[in-house]
Amino acid sequence: MSETKHDVPAKALRELLDVIDALIAPNGCPWDKEQTPLTLCDYLAEETFELIEGIRSGNPREAMEELGDVMFILLFMATLYERAGTHTLADSINYSAAKMIRRHPHVFGDKHFDNIGELWDNWEKTKREENKDTGRKRVFDSLPSGLPPLLKAYRINSKAARNRFTWESDRDVENHLRQEWDEWQEAMASGHAEDSEREFGDYLFTLVELGRRKGIKANAALDFANQKFLSRFAKMEELAEMRCLDLTCMSLDEMNGLWDEVKDWEES
Repeated sequence: MSETKHDVPAKALRELLDVIDALIAPNGCPWDKEQTPLTLCDYLAEETFELIEGIRSGNPREAMEELGDVMFILLFMATLYERAGTHTLADSINYSAAKMIRRHPHVFGDKHFDNIGELWDNWEKTKREENKDTGRKRVFDSLPSGLPPLLKAYRINSKAARNRFTWESDRDVENHLRQEWDEWQEAMASGHAEDSEREFGDYLFTLVELGRRKGIKANAALDFANQKFLSRFAKMEELAEMRCLDLTCMSLDEMNGLWDEVKDWEES
């Protein structure tokens, strides 16, 4: 009998689960046998960031490897929960599948939406119904507290917009951004460091919303900018070394000259 499209990944998952079983067996690895879902959290965060880096680098092989590492940690956690008798991997998978089916009635049912706005309205309504018997009854109760601030700002603005609490137009956001800029400049001029920090935060928060409206995720955009700067600076260092120059002894104008050379080379 030939394998179906689901057989291959199921077989691979089984093999990885077998590896985990061996690692935490009585004669397994001492370190692995000491782990709990809580102790694995930091490793999950680290592997997730490495996966994101692999994806954004445009390197499919790196993304493949890091995706496997994330999957290993997730399956490790699932195995530990199952052994503790709380829930199984199948419970988690079935719960997620049922939730996605509920939240996509236009795919798995006969619901029809005329636009994305109607789709998001239904999504939020469905989530409220799901959470009505839980402690997460407010709009932002499901927002993870541990999200990095820039990503959290995007999620806050996005969720607020889905609940129709946002500016009516992009122009309104742009005007508010200018207002926040002026308030930050005033705070800077006053010499109050705490006020300056708060006003700068307000400016960033509004800028994140303007980007969201333009289809830009601030966290990803800033990460690309970070990587671009690091790449150009590394090339500056290489250029300086090729010319037997010490970058630490160069003036700002001299370093800017190298920077412009690197930039021109990238854009040529």
